[in-house]
Amino acid sequence: MQEHWNIEQYREYQKKGNKRSKYGAVKTSVDGQTFDSKKEADYYCELKLRLQSGDIKGFCLQPVFILAPGLKYKADFIVFYNDGTSEIIDTKGFKTKEYIAKKKFFEDKYNLKIKEE
Repeated sequence: MQEHWNIEQYREYQKKGNKRSKYGAVKTSVDGQTFDSKKEADYYCELKLRLQSGDIKGFCLQPVFILAPGLKYKADFIVFYNDGTSEIIDTKGFKTKEYIAKKKFFEDKYNLKIKEE
């Protein structure tokens, strides 16, 4: 690996978008949808298979919940089961302090649990 770059080499590096996520997540695209991590994309593929097999009724990508004016929580998925129940899913590799606080606020406000995958 090269230790020193000239200006042009650095600009070319920046254009390629070779930036790593703070927590190592790699953005992944499936079916034209971009996910924040490979784990989230894999879970989406699993949900698609479950939907095709009739195991679930449906699912929703990235639903947004209003916690307070100016404060939102965006889950990764809502899964709708055949028995009429649903589940809020968040695929997490790392739980930030912000996520933990929003999760607690969400669960208290809506009286629902977030399932972490």
